Amino acid sequence: MRRRSLSTRLIVSSAIISIILLVITGGVLASLFQAAVERNFDARLRSALDGLLANVEVDATGNLQLSNEIADTRFALPLSGWYWQVTPETQDDTQSDLASDSLLEQRLAPTPAMLASRGSDGVASFYMVDGKGANLRAIQQVFQLPGSSANYAVLVAGNFDELQVEVSAFQQALVVSLVLLGLGLLLAIFVQVRFGLKPLRAMQQGLTDIREGKAEQLKGDFPAEIQPVADELNLLIQANTEVIERARTQVGNLAHALKTPLSVLTNEAASHKGVLAVKVAEQARIMRDSVSLYLDRARRAARAQGLGAVTEVKPVLEALARTLARINQDKGVTIALECTEGLKFRGERQDLEEMIGNLLDNACKWSSQKVVVKAGLVRDVPTIGRHWIEIAVDDDGPGLPADKRGEALKRGRRLDETKPGSGLGLSIVSETANMYGGTVLLADADIGGLRATVRLPAAM
Repeated sequence: MRRRSLSTRLIVSSAIISIILLVITGGVLASLFQAAVERNFDARLRSALDGLLANVEVDATGNLQLSNEIADTRFALPLSGWYWQVTPETQDDTQSDLASDSLLEQRLAPTPAMLASRGSDGVASFYMVDGKGANLRAIQQVFQLPGSSANYAVLVAGNFDELQVEVSAFQQALVVSLVLLGLGLLLAIFVQVRFGLKPLRAMQQGLTDIREGKAEQLKGDFPAEIQPVADELNLLIQANTEVIERARTQVGNLAHALKTPLSVLTNEAASHKGVLAVKVAEQARIMRDSVSLYLDRARRAARAQGLGAVTEVKPVLEALARTLARINQDKGVTIALECTEGLKFRGERQDLEEMIGNLLDNACKWSSQKVVVKAGLVRDVPTIGRHWIEIAVDDDGPGLPADKRGEALKRGRRLDETKPGSGLGLSIVSETANMYGGTVLLADADIGGLRATVRLPAAM
């Protein structure tokens, strides 16, 4: 998952919310179970307290006595963690107290803070520690026993550590269950996001197919939320195609409209003699060249902005190599070709032929014996969503100094007037490549001359 991906944002945000909710749920369930255990334990202690009250009485001398033994034998085992005691509410030497055998000579002494909070029935529930360090859960209530006008505090305590094992086991089981549930939720979120965003991936693939010339419009049954987007994109593609067609038509019309008047001017000037006729012929030729130049540029721009054009690179390179090899056979120039199979240029065949044709023509013109053409995918460009091809044309000629390479790419610049040509070849290559978002680079060739490398968008 990419860092700025919509899938990543949805999955991470849902996972964070789910984890927070699971942690809160775990805490609530653990506290509810703890409260339920405490209520159940308090009920057992209350039952023991009621049984104790039924058997404690004050004799004629004012001393406390137990009419019947408590049925729970844990109250008879020394320091068992289960205790009861009946003590006067106020310290008075004339009053005695009574305690279970498990307390031996000890007495439990709850602090005022433990007894501060009582229920509606007057029972105080609290935790305390016995002489052995065991955690006790205790309840205490004040009664006036029959046969006495004094108040007595009746306290019953049980070993809560016995239930703490159950609480710990429940908490461990709860943690394991919530972890498994969380993993299940994360898996469900991942599947849901992947499934929910599948139409967007289909739309992306559809746009890629259009860009690479495999389709002309977005096709497919999209959900109601993104179907309007698909419709608008199809309308945009259609409008773009119509604009390009109109531009091509207008360029063609302009070319025909200007060609006839310029031809008339040229012919009329040729049929007359004199300085004026020469000047008219010269200016008509300049106008014709300028019109042709800008019309060609407009055609290239219109083609470069179009969608869907894809050209196989290798057949174009092979055809150009054969043609230029025949043209330069008297010079003895050989053209070696290395091209990756299946390489495709995302653009018009005519533009690729014009760019590579100019580079090859220039290389053959300056080479001594050999020209090498290499074409392949670019592997070192970290461009998201786009791939590039590079076509390098090397010659074994005299080369070009680094300080003059920038001049060579400018329109109409001829660095050697002894060579035929208009000086437009490299500039046309550069302009056409730029229209496709590509670049042209001049460098030293491995075989000793100049290397001209053009980088263009690839269709994958």
